[in-house]
Amino acid sequence: MFRKVFTFISEVKSELRKASWPWDPDPKVKGFKKYKELIDSTVVVIVAMLLLAGFVSASDFLHRNVVDFLTGLGVQHSESSK
Repeated sequence: MFRKVFTFISEVKSELRKASWPWDPDPKVKGFKKYKELIDSTVVVIVAMLLLAGFVSASDFLHRNVVDFLTGLGVQHSESSK
C-alpha cells in the first residue's frame, strides 16, 4: 500500500514539473512583472464574472417585469368581469 502511495506522489511531482505555471520562471524578473500572466488572467476572470452578473441581473429584471405585467393583466381582467 505504501508503495502505491509513493508511486502516486512521484507521478504527481513529475506531472507538476511539466505544467505551465502563470508566472515568469526567470529569477531576474522581480515584483509584479513576474506575475503579469497571473494578474492578467485574474482580471479577465473578474471582468467575465461582472459581465455575467450584469446579464443575469438584467435578465432577471426583465423576466420579473414581464411576469408582473402578465399577472397584473389577469387580475384586472378578473376584476372587470365582476
